[in-house]
Amino acid sequence: MKNKKTKYYIKNNLIGLIIGGIIFGSLGVYAAITFPSNEVSFDPSNSTLKSTNVKDAIDELYKKCTGESVKSAAEQIIEDSGIKKDSNECRYFFIGSNANNYITFNDQIAKWRIISVECDGTIKIIKQKSIKESRWDSGKNNWDRPAELNTYLNGTYYNRLNATAQSQIVSHNFSIGAVTNGDTNLANTINKENSKIWNGKIALPTVSEYIRSNSNQIECGTVQKISSYTKCAETTWMHNDNTNWWTLTPYSGDDYQTFVIVSNTGELSHFPNYNNSFEVRPVLYLSSNIKITGGDGSKSNPYTIE
Repeated sequence: MKNKKTKYYIKNNLIGLIIGGIIFGSLGVYAAITFPSNEVSFDPSNSTLKSTNVKDAIDELYKKCTGESVKSAAEQIIEDSGIKKDSNECRYFFIGSNANNYITFNDQIAKWRIISVECDGTIKIIKQKSIKESRWDSGKNNWDRPAELNTYLNGTYYNRLNATAQSQIVSHNFSIGAVTNGDTNLANTINKENSKIWNGKIALPTVSEYIRSNSNQIECGTVQKISSYTKCAETTWMHNDNTNWWTLTPYSGDDYQTFVIVSNTGELSHFPNYNNSFEVRPVLYLSSNIKITGGDGSKSNPYTIE
């Protein structure tokens, strides 16, 4: 009860707290106050706090003073879920067919899932269901041409998201390098994908992300294996509704083909992107500044963003 009363006092005596901020000078708190108005501004450049506005700064300061821990959304998800760091990159992947990685985004409850938590604090998510059926592009398999699907996702589709959702998305690097269908080494596949980068807001999942979501790495752990084994759909959460859906990864053997996840089997294949229409599952990065306010990642209780 004492802590609750203290926090109530702090939040309801904001100006007095900031004026007394000199007491907490070692924390780097700075405030500019203009009297007689009630406007209060917070300058994060002079602070060691992570927060960028007064309300969050007070919450964070309170937790520092009372000994409560301050976790980012990325840290909280990693801790709560127990997911492990990937052996190839500084990323934490959700793996297996029953991953508790559901998240509510754009007011769509449990309609998105977390692909990975990044070491830069961002969270990469994918739409559970396809938003439409479309061709990838009418020409070459260059996402940054820009491809027609790139233009749609970062234009029409992005503009349909609500304002809160748009504010939670950050522009980020996406790996768009081409991959061969006979690659027998996952690390090589990742390096090939990372050989070309596009920066933007919304894209698609890569081939290696699909592979790494699979718990059966013995039979589904490389492009070559997942292109020929017919049961890889059973050991990954990313398989979806027996539909064919596009990845972001071009096929290196043909400038006009892109990799696709095949329905029923979960196999990896490649098709001409100019005369085939497959399902589209948007992928994006959530800001490192978001906060998780509830949920455990299960479908019935998805992670909730503040």
